[in-house]
Amino acid sequence: MKNLFLIGFILISSHVFAQTQGYQVGDVVRDFTLKNVDNKTVSLADYKDAKGYIVVFTCNTCPVAKAYQDRVSALNASYESKGYPVVAINPNDAGTVPDESFEKMQALAKEKNFSFPYLSDPNHIVTKQFGALKTPHVFILSKTEKGNIVEYIGAIDNDAEDENPDKINYVQNALNELSAGKKPVIASTKAVGCSIKWKKG
Repeated sequence: MKNLFLIGFILISSHVFAQTQGYQVGDVVRDFTLKNVDNKTVSLADYKDAKGYIVVFTCNTCPVAKAYQDRVSALNASYESKGYPVVAINPNDAGTVPDESFEKMQALAKEKNFSFPYLSDPNHIVTKQFGALKTPHVFILSKTEKGNIVEYIGAIDNDAEDENPDKINYVQNALNELSAGKKPVIASTKAVGCSIKWKKG
């Protein structure tokens, strides 16, 4: 019985470990290819003129992610022309939450007029590579000779309800610093949002 308990604990721990390990600031990111809501595939390499990327793990249903949708669109509007486009990825399993289906993603992108790709990661492969745990969860990358380097990981700002008079715009500040040739002063914060909905079983 003790051995069965130990084996079960190890399996559970390994499953959690697999979900929580991922890139850290300074790591080189492997490129990926995922399907966009326009049914075409998107890779980071497709952005030939990019200086970096704003990779945002987000979704259709999380109230926090929904509260940030317009702010994500604003980031793309402000920084795509400066070389830092938004690449949004939905990490949630539609089998667990039907409203996270690809068709629902397409409808949301059309409704909100997303000007950036909204990619599906149905098997959590890219999500686990990055180590994303929440929606939204942001990873800012810089394109370098060594590859795409992680420069910032965490929250968009410290104001999920958009009511904080002392708001700190973490992502915006990091992008401004990178655009000025500097490293972000704040390179890591705690992502605040809904837990990712993993495949069951």
